[in-house]
Amino acid sequence: MNFEKVIFGFFVVLALTLNFSFFLGEMDNPGHHNVYMLYAVVIVNFIATILKLGDRSQIGAVLLATSLVADLQLIAASVCWTVVVHITGTGLTPDIMATIISLSGGALLANVISTVILVSETLMARL
Repeated sequence: MNFEKVIFGFFVVLALTLNFSFFLGEMDNPGHHNVYMLYAVVIVNFIATILKLGDRSQIGAVLLATSLVADLQLIAASVCWTVVVHITGTGLTPDIMATIISLSGGALLANVISTVILVSETLMARL
């Protein structure tokens, strides 16, 4: 068993599951979505992106692209949350919360694609 691949798979799946945990709940209810969970998702996605940098194959390029998409959308969600709470002081209205969750949903889709590619690549390597 390759320990490097175990760590890589761990962070890819952890990014997906944390993103799903943040996404789950009523879309416009801030009580269902924790800011610390969002920041955990951002950090784990960054780690997964860093781990994807070394692969020079076509599949590696697609994995990196999906990770960059997820990072971009999660950064946008984090910036949106930070601006409305700390800069404008308007707070988390249902409209703003829906925007944040929608961005997280896009990142979730990118993480699902990344995980499906990882699993399919693993299955093809075994055949």
